[in-house]
Amino acid sequence: MALQKGDKAPAFNLFNTEKKAVSLEDFKGKNLIIHFFPLAFTGVCTTQLCTVRDAISAYKNDAADVVAISVDSIFTLDKFKEEQNLQFDLLSDFNRQAATAYDALHEVFPAFAMEGVAKRAAFVVDKDGIIQFAQVLESPGDLPDFAAINAILSSLN
Repeated sequence: MALQKGDKAPAFNLFNTEKKAVSLEDFKGKNLIIHFFPLAFTGVCTTQLCTVRDAISAYKNDAADVVAISVDSIFTLDKFKEEQNLQFDLLSDFNRQAATAYDALHEVFPAFAMEGVAKRAAFVVDKDGIIQFAQVLESPGDLPDFAAINAILSSLN
């Protein structure tokens, strides 16, 4: 069943590009924006994360942290993060646990018939771990509603 506003955010424990474990619990007391993206180094995914990168100062002003999650390895994500100058954690969901818990996993990715690729999705989790915004996109060519994310963050402060 799809996650909705008011649901408790599912816990996750994933590794970032520095090989450090990062969990939802690490953000307790802060707002958190979680972006899921299908694959590093692809056009729309790059656009999604560079849009976040370019707005990061606004997110930090709203007392929010950002993480981006894909099924790529930490090594692939490290290179992608470096090339795109991303200033937030990229987390590897190589085992597909977080994408499954957030109902953001393609059984079969529309392009190339790849199995187990994350859907493009965005969630805003408040300081108490409650989802305030949830958007899971079926088409990998669509971007999250950044204006809605920004409006939710503004309302949380």
